[in-house]
Amino acid sequence: MYKLASAVLFGCSLLTAGMAQAQTGPVAPPHVGRHGSTPEDIRAIEKVVADFQAALIAKDVKLLSSLMLHTNILFAAPADDGFIKKMRDTTDVHFDGVGTAGYVSFANFIKREPQRTEEKFYNVKITQDRHVAWVNFDYEFLVGDKLSNYGVEAWQMVKRDGQWKILSVVWSMHAAAEAGK
Repeated sequence: MYKLASAVLFGCSLLTAGMAQAQTGPVAPPHVGRHGSTPEDIRAIEKVVADFQAALIAKDVKLLSSLMLHTNILFAAPADDGFIKKMRDTTDVHFDGVGTAGYVSFANFIKREPQRTEEKFYNVKITQDRHVAWVNFDYEFLVGDKLSNYGVEAWQMVKRDGQWKILSVVWSMHAAAEAGK
């Protein structure tokens, strides 16, 4: 009985160790995670982040546009499957949940909104590798000092002619009413 119990415990130990290794994945080679990043580039990216926030508060759409690679970048909060299905069933069989006027529509909203607009960023993480970078954060979007929506936002950035530019902006969106739940 003792030998059987020991064998079962040993087998369980091997199974547990195997599951732990499977969950962590293979050991990465030394070059993985070694990014071509400089403190100067990180500071320049941080300035783009700060300028984006300042442009919203000041309603300075010219400054805002200067931060983008061009006005046709992907700039969207993709719709969920339920909304996509509803739109396909009622309006547009090709609807994919990503609007086409993204940045331009946002800039026009900022310009025309009579109340103060602000986007607060939390848990900002910048990952840069040579001429590309990613900025990820939690956000709150406020209109007139009231929470409008919140979620997670991700920017892709690219360095062009020595300047960091926003290549895409994608975010999730929760209504303010969900904040207290």
